[in-house]
Amino acid sequence: MASYCTTVTRLRLALGTGARRFHVAAVLSARAGAAMSRFEPGSSIGYGKMHENIGIVRRRLGRPLTLSEKIVYGHLDDPAGQEIDRGRTYLRLRPDRVAMQDATAQMAMLQFISSGLPKVAVPSTIHCDHLIEAQIGGAQDLQRAKEVNQEVYNFLATSAAKYGVGFWKPGSGIIHQIILENYAYPGVMLIGTDSHTPNGGGLGGICIGVGGADAVDVMAGIPWELKCPKVIGVRLTGTLSGWTSPKDVILKVAGILTVKGGTGAIVEYHGPGVDSISCTGMATICNMGAEIGATTSVFPYNHRMKTYLQKTGRQEIASAADEFRDDLVPDEGCEYDQVVEINLSELKPHINGPFTPDLAHPVSEIGAVAKKSGWPLEVKVGLIGSCTNSSYEDMGRAASLAKQALDKGLKCKAQFTVTPGSEQIRATIERDGYAKILSDVGGVVLANACGPCIGQWDSRRDVKKGEKNTIVTSFNRNFTARNDANPATHAFVTSPEIVTALALAGTLSFNPETDYLMAPSGEKFKLEPPTGDELPSRDFDPGQDTYQHPPAESASVQVDVSPSSTRLQLLEPFDKWNGRDLEDMRVLIKVKGKCTTDHISAAGPWLKFRGHLDNISNNLLIGAVNMENDAVNKVKNQLTGEYGGVPDVARFYKANGVNWVVVGDENYGEGSSREHAALEPRHLGGRAIIVKSFARIHAETNLKKQGLLPLTFSNPDDYDRIRPDDTISITGLKSFAPGKPLTAVIKHCDGSQESISLSHTFNETQIEWFKAGSALNRMKELL
Repeated sequence: MASYCTTVTRLRLALGTGARRFHVAAVLSARAGAAMSRFEPGSSIGYGKMHENIGIVRRRLGRPLTLSEKIVYGHLDDPAGQEIDRGRTYLRLRPDRVAMQDATAQMAMLQFISSGLPKVAVPSTIHCDHLIEAQIGGAQDLQRAKEVNQEVYNFLATSAAKYGVGFWKPGSGIIHQIILENYAYPGVMLIGTDSHTPNGGGLGGICIGVGGADAVDVMAGIPWELKCPKVIGVRLTGTLSGWTSPKDVILKVAGILTVKGGTGAIVEYHGPGVDSISCTGMATICNMGAEIGATTSVFPYNHRMKTYLQKTGRQEIASAADEFRDDLVPDEGCEYDQVVEINLSELKPHINGPFTPDLAHPVSEIGAVAKKSGWPLEVKVGLIGSCTNSSYEDMGRAASLAKQALDKGLKCKAQFTVTPGSEQIRATIERDGYAKILSDVGGVVLANACGPCIGQWDSRRDVKKGEKNTIVTSFNRNFTARNDANPATHAFVTSPEIVTALALAGTLSFNPETDYLMAPSGEKFKLEPPTGDELPSRDFDPGQDTYQHPPAESASVQVDVSPSSTRLQLLEPFDKWNGRDLEDMRVLIKVKGKCTTDHISAAGPWLKFRGHLDNISNNLLIGAVNMENDAVNKVKNQLTGEYGGVPDVARFYKANGVNWVVVGDENYGEGSSREHAALEPRHLGGRAIIVKSFARIHAETNLKKQGLLPLTFSNPDDYDRIRPDDTISITGLKSFAPGKPLTAVIKHCDGSQESISLSHTFNETQIEWFKAGSALNRMKELL
């Protein structure tokens, strides 16, 4: 282990010091042929300081540390004084940087603007990837997006320039791929306003998805709070080979842990099997860790990461990581709260779904299961790419299968789409011929953006809404109606290789390990296992320059938000707590079953309103199932006796001065980090969300940040006590304190009433957010 003093010069080159930070050594512009460096304001913890903090904590705890503990505790604001107890205490941390995608960046930047601060305190970037709708093909869809979203893109570009934030223009690629190519590195702590930010764990960083209010805290230079995570160890042995891919690791883990098994924990992969997985493959595994509710996922630093850093122009960071290698791997003898063992040599290709990402099946069994379950066997569309699986290796392995089919004169029986993860990936696979092969086999290459993965899919015309059908994707999430707004679409997630094979065969019952395809000539042939280079032999082609560096002087930059805009709206502060208990609140909806953030605040066509709180609130809970009538977006207005849409009834209650609550089931708020799922109920007059259990981001961050009360039934069976026409009072708020339950007084229409206990996870700081009306209000009080 080299000392801090002997490596400070190298760290300045690799990580930056003082007011500037170096992220990409040199990116060759394909058009201009010139070298370009990207610098951004701010400073980072750096390896030296992290090493020092780790030493302080190790001496205090007197035990070996896991890798995730090293990185998390290495970023403590006060390593000497911070109370550390996994799963209980709240940590105050100093992340190195912030990343925001365009849909969530709008609200994040609006909140930052309202803080009154002149510049961000840490390196931050905005990435335009969510607002590009898939219709025709990459170039046409990108041009249309620039026209349709001009107002929003202008706001993001000017606010980025004004406040010192880097701006990646539309067409640059998906946020997580850009982070991996440019900003992630072993040991970094990065927060991003997207739930799949953990993708960066494939490069050995602790990268966590958060809401915009959390991003504002970090950009403001305020220590960021995180409940001290537990650590789940996944020990990998054996070696990946044949049809088995890195995606199968996380599909298997999701089947084991379920969608809530990782809640409150970091998933840390380790063991001899790690070295058989590419860096981008490790990113795939970490990316989809969001689907098991994990805080994040991470891999230890190894030669695969080093090679990737070198190939992406970051040799100096690789050299510094080598010198601090001991801080970037787990200590021998460290203990995990839970351990999962997976032998990669025995792991078979998997496919998960439909309607939930943890319903795991071996590919060899899915046909029989689908037939028995009544799921459509015909594969209508195969979709590869997305932030989860759009690396050079992914595209190469898919193309190797497509080439085999083309050589036999066969094209895809299903529709087939290809989404490159970044401009760099698009340009490189085009140069190396992969894009042509995938197009020739029947694929449509879409824009470098999220597209159908998040519901930005306007080109689907092959089925009517409500018609049962099957699609297979290499995406990460497959909730009901997520991709195409059709609740009858059975979406399955799997690897790009399996998607390609099933698109060629056109049926779920095809097992590429054993089954044969039929060529137009009548010849039967079997696909050879996919192959593909981990990284391009000729280096990456960066393609077009799509990065806007913040100017050194931004006083003259104007950021405009029109009062008449339907896309953007300046924020008004939420009202403070009045010091009294919350009395006689109405039950807006008692939710039945799964209620993800897609159910609470749908994406797809609603993305256009992410910067306008009042307009986006018109989608509040329109996807949730009402326990009273099993209907979607149909609740009874208890003041008029009439039924209406959820947001309409909420607005009526608000207009009449009536507070309301939502009652929910298990794992409420599963899925995205979108804070709109907390902003909307607060904006429309909600005061509390009372459920059996919460998903991490929704409860621990977003609801509390917006001044709402996320509460859980101390006895989950009390969910059954609440009726849709009840009124609920929450008492005990005058003595609101950490660890002390609150009481709900339930008044029934027949005149009877009963009291139940409600648990919470608020700490003292978070209680101050509630009293101030929101975390942003509290921040303004303190500045």
